[in-house]
Amino acid sequence: MRDLQCVLGRMTLQQCILDKGRIDFKMKKSDSTKSLLIKSEQLLRIEDHDFAMRPGFGGAAIPVGIDVQVESIDSISEVNMDFTMTLYLRHYWQDDRLAFPSSSKKSRTFDARLVKKIWVPDVFFVHSKRSFIHDTTMENIMLRVYPDGNILYSVRITVTALCAMDFSSFPLDTQKCSLELESYAYNENDLMLYWKNGNDSLRTDEIVLSQFFIEEFHPSYGLAFYSSTGWYNRLYINFILRRHIFFFMLQTYFPTMLMVMLSWVSFWIDRRAVPARVSLGITTVLTMSTIITGVSASMPQVSYVKAVDIYLWASFLFVFLSVIEYAAVNYFTTVEEMKKLKGGKIPADFNATQTMAFDGCYHDNDIDLTPFPELPSTPNTERSRTATSRNSAAEPPPTEGTRLRRKKSIKHNLSFIMSNSYMIDSYSRVIFPMTYLMFNIIYWSLYS
Repeated sequence: MRDLQCVLGRMTLQQCILDKGRIDFKMKKSDSTKSLLIKSEQLLRIEDHDFAMRPGFGGAAIPVGIDVQVESIDSISEVNMDFTMTLYLRHYWQDDRLAFPSSSKKSRTFDARLVKKIWVPDVFFVHSKRSFIHDTTMENIMLRVYPDGNILYSVRITVTALCAMDFSSFPLDTQKCSLELESYAYNENDLMLYWKNGNDSLRTDEIVLSQFFIEEFHPSYGLAFYSSTGWYNRLYINFILRRHIFFFMLQTYFPTMLMVMLSWVSFWIDRRAVPARVSLGITTVLTMSTIITGVSASMPQVSYVKAVDIYLWASFLFVFLSVIEYAAVNYFTTVEEMKKLKGGKIPADFNATQTMAFDGCYHDNDIDLTPFPELPSTPNTERSRTATSRNSAAEPPPTEGTRLRRKKSIKHNLSFIMSNSYMIDSYSRVIFPMTYLMFNIIYWSLYS
């Protein structure tokens, strides 16, 4: 309105100039962001010092306290042997160059824009594969400066670091991992890293993992030596992880046990049912191979034997031996029947084609064995019978309580089993389950 009056000439030139100056003053006063930033830099005297140098350069090492709060453990990879952790990393040190006068003794808080203009510790993560500072919605960086020059520098970081895992007891294992912090440029003569509050410097939120239970979180301290640059202070964030076994019981151990027990079913199937027993054995062998392949695909290619490998391959051996057991039964049955065939114990009207149509073998119950005919008596046979009767009359009969024993050789026992091949199945029904039970007792007592 006043501009319109100036244009129409209703106001004098001095009044127009005075009103224009007032408007410009109000606009400058309302935009105080730039002036506030300049005042902060002037208050901290940033332009008066060289912040490329550490505080107290040339003197004693500057102490830098570290405080860590672990927000989460995002993932743990057995294949890559690493873990991903999100944490709040806080640094504490004193820089007299940033001290400022204050009657209220209150600190001033800044964001990442001022951090780039002052000196901050160059802490990095040893053995880290990748890391980044969160930047939503702004960079998660906070700088707090106290009047006496004490500084708090906090940053929210996600880091993926190496963890040397030992899978010899997998999946009944306990892993020990650590995240290591160290200054990159300043050795122990220039910068001294330490835990700000001792063991209380490491705090954690409630962390729940799918496959692990966190047993312990504790900080530690050490030194690292580099041949070209010397000794450096190193801080450790140590944590112990114990794996949950229930997932692997459902996915690996229970199916493996069922496959082994399923292979024992063939011991109760008639040895003449070749298609049934062979198909059952091959099915269990292929299933075990699939389970072993699936477990190996989700694990790193290590050069030593894991606990799960021992269990899977031992179970595979039991399944494989059940197939070999039937091969032995079938072979001994065939040999036994071929001997009877060659010995002339097969009647003339025996239909070999019909008997072998089922499984390719001759069987005892398909053969009607006739008793041997009596030999005609001759003078020699009569004399032998008379001598036998005399010898038997001369020997006293065995008294009550005495036993007649005959030592049987291993060859004789083996021949007896071969001639009675059905007994192999009978023995296997007891030997296989008892042996597998003993294996499980020893396995779980060693690794659990």
